[in-house]
Amino acid sequence: MKNVKFSRRSFLKAGAAASVASLVAANAAAASAAEPKAPAADENGLLDGLFGGKTPKYIFLFIGDGMGLPQIQSASFYKGTVENNGAVIPAELSFMKFPFTGSVTTYDSTSFCPDSASTATSIASGEKTESGVINMTPWTRDVPFETIAEKLHSQKGYKVGILSTVNIDHATPAAFYAHQASRKNYYEIGEELANSGFEYFAGGDFQDPRGGAVSNYDMAIAKGYKLVTTQAGAAALKAGDKALVIAEQRADAAAMNYSIDAAAGEWQLSDYVRKGIEVLDNPNGFFMMAESGKIDWACHANDTAASIHDVLEMSNAVQVAVDFYNQHPNDTLILVTADHETGGMTIGFTTTNYDTYLTNLTKQTMSFVKFDSIIDTLRAQGASFEAAMAEAKKAFGLITANDADAANPEYENLILTDYELEGLRTAYERSMTVGAAGQGDMTQRDYELYGTYQPFSVELCHVLNHKSGMDHTTWSHTGAPVNLYAIGAGSDKFTGAFDNTEIFHKLAELTNVQ
Repeated sequence: MKNVKFSRRSFLKAGAAASVASLVAANAAAASAAEPKAPAADENGLLDGLFGGKTPKYIFLFIGDGMGLPQIQSASFYKGTVENNGAVIPAELSFMKFPFTGSVTTYDSTSFCPDSASTATSIASGEKTESGVINMTPWTRDVPFETIAEKLHSQKGYKVGILSTVNIDHATPAAFYAHQASRKNYYEIGEELANSGFEYFAGGDFQDPRGGAVSNYDMAIAKGYKLVTTQAGAAALKAGDKALVIAEQRADAAAMNYSIDAAAGEWQLSDYVRKGIEVLDNPNGFFMMAESGKIDWACHANDTAASIHDVLEMSNAVQVAVDFYNQHPNDTLILVTADHETGGMTIGFTTTNYDTYLTNLTKQTMSFVKFDSIIDTLRAQGASFEAAMAEAKKAFGLITANDADAANPEYENLILTDYELEGLRTAYERSMTVGAAGQGDMTQRDYELYGTYQPFSVELCHVLNHKSGMDHTTWSHTGAPVNLYAIGAGSDKFTGAFDNTEIFHKLAELTNVQ
C-alpha cells in the first residue's frame, strides 16, 4: 500500500509540475517582488503577497460539503442575475478570484462515489479509507491516522478551531479530531472531541450526547471547555477561552438552520468564523476548519435554492477570513474546497433548452425541510390538494393557470403545466398516505421520484428547479472532481490536478510537521 501511495504522489507531483510550469514562471517575478513591498489591495479587495513567507502561521480550511463546481456556479449565476434584473451576468463569490485553483479527485477505498467520512479523512490525514470510516485503516480499521489539526496542535503549538453548520460530531468535522471504525459512533466521537484539547468548537449539537454514563457535555466541561448554548454567550467569548459552542437556533437533526431559513440576526457560519478568529488569537498561530455542511444536505434533497443560499453564506464566511488575510498577508493561508459533489447538480434542463430562469428561485422562501412541517400540518387537517397548492405558492411561487397572479410578469415562468400539476397531485397524495419512506419500502419508480424525502416537498423542489433550468441526477454523492481555491502563504502549491490526500501532504510540507 505504501509503494502504491508513493508512486501516485510522485506521478501527480510530476504531472502537476509539468502542467503549471508556465503559470509558475509567469507569476515568479510578481511573487518575489511582492515580498519586500508593503501589500496593496487590488480591485477585488485582495492584497498582493500571494506566496507570502511560504510557512503559514494562520490556516483557514473551508470545506463546502457536497460543493462541486455546479453548486458554486449556480450560486454565482443566481447572485449575478438577481442583482442585475435577470441579465446573464455572473457574480464573483469571495473565493472565486483567489490566484490559485486546483482540481481535486475524491474517490475512496470503497467507491468512486465516496462518503463524507472517508473524503474528510483523506483531506485531514492524507490517507484513503472506506466510506463510513473516520481516520482508521481501511478493511482492518485497527490503526488510527493522525490528522493535520492534531499535528499542528501538538508539534507547533497552533490553536485549533473546528466549525460546522451541521452536528459538531458529524463526519466532516469529526475527521479532524476523531478516529472511529464507524462514523455512527457518535458518543465515542463526542468523547474524542473532549479529549482533543482543541480550543474552539462551534456548530450543531451532538447526535448521541447521552450514549454513556457521562454525557458528552459533561465530558467537555470536565476537560475545561466553556459549554455555550446561546448566541449571547457565544458573542461574549474572548481570546484565550476554550469553548464548545452549540448553536442556539437549531433545525433538522439538531443542526444549524439552512441559510434560507435563518432569522434576521441569527448567527450563521460567518459569525462563528469571526468569533473563532478572536478566540484562537495567539502568538503561535492557529488552524481553523470551517464546514458548510448543509450544502450537502440540500443537494441530497435536490433543493437548489437552499444549496445556493448556503453557498452564498459560505462565501460570506470566507470573506471574513479574507479580511483577516488582508491584515496578515504574509502569514495567512486560505483554502476553499469540498469533500465531494452531492446530487449530480446540473445547470440546464430539458424543457428550458438553452435558457435558465434562475430568478424564479427568488420565489422560494424556505428549505424543503421547513416545508415538511407545513405538510405535517396539512396532513393533520386533512387538507385538500387545492389548500396545499396555496401553501406551495407562498413557499415556492408556483401557481396554476387560473391563479390571480397568472397575468403578473413576476410569475410568467412559474405557471404549472398540466403535466407538472398532475405530478404534484400524485406526490401530495403520497405525502398524505405514506409520507417519507426508506428505499427498501418503495418501488423503484417512487424512489427515483422522491428518494427518502417527503414526496410533496421534493416534487415542489424538482418542479421549481426545472422551471429555473436546474436539475439533479441522484439523491446521493457523485464521483465528480471538486475545485480548490487558494490564497496566501504557500498557496502556489495548491494548483493543478491532484488527489484529495495531497491537501494534507501539502499542508504538512508547508508547516514542517512530521
